[in-house]
Amino acid sequence: MTAEVPVIAPDTADEDGAGGKMPLLDHLIELRSRLLKSLLAIAVAFGICLYFARALLTVLVHPLTVAGLKKLIYTKPTEAFFVEMKVALFAAMMLAFPVIANQLWKFVAPGLFRKERRALLPFLIATPLLFAAGASFAYFVTIPIALHFLFGFQRDLGGVTQEALPATGEYITFIMQFLMAFGIAFLLPILLMLVERSGLVTREQLVSARRYMIVAAVAIGAVFTPPDVLSQLLLAGPLILLYELSLIAIWFTQRRRKKTGAEAAPVEPLEEA
Repeated sequence: MTAEVPVIAPDTADEDGAGGKMPLLDHLIELRSRLLKSLLAIAVAFGICLYFARALLTVLVHPLTVAGLKKLIYTKPTEAFFVEMKVALFAAMMLAFPVIANQLWKFVAPGLFRKERRALLPFLIATPLLFAAGASFAYFVTIPIALHFLFGFQRDLGGVTQEALPATGEYITFIMQFLMAFGIAFLLPILLMLVERSGLVTREQLVSARRYMIVAAVAIGAVFTPPDVLSQLLLAGPLILLYELSLIAIWFTQRRRKKTGAEAAPVEPLEEA
């Protein structure tokens, strides 16, 4: 006996966009197809990024030169090689994300109602934009400030010079950690608006949880950034600001939904005297 999973069939879809069924085996075949296409996109992007790995590495070490350091070292024979591989894979994931998101959307969208598709599509489009904004903020603002602070500990200690000689692998890990942390952090408005739209929480509950969010932002900053107070505050501050902006955005969307619902509500005819 074959289990069946409901999906949209164009020829049997009703007015709301639901209807039609697909056997579970066909559903799994569709999933495999989407995964293979996503992996192929990552592989192609990895090949391209590997060819430009040194140029990408030059971009990533630029904040180091802004902080005043002109030297990176590597202590293992294979370290420089694997650093270029890591940079290429990191860039390939970013480059292939639109294809991955498109395949995910094509797999999920047929099982959604038309209203659900209209509601989710803007969030899917906004995700790479907000991630890029977060990574750019980290690259142009946060990382230079953090490096300037951390490398400020170079000094003379009783005739002994304390000098920063960062290893290539550790520095690249440091940069990627910052980029990923800030990129993901800037997705907070999408997460909050989705959970509010789904009815899991209300705006009033989010407002009342503001004090807990401040504590959580500081904790997230402590986990995802290097163990210094400045780096933690540079992540916690934007998180708190994004939380407040999310509350404002939810307020506007609630007003729009209420206005749309009021306009769509039928008008009852007046009773005759």
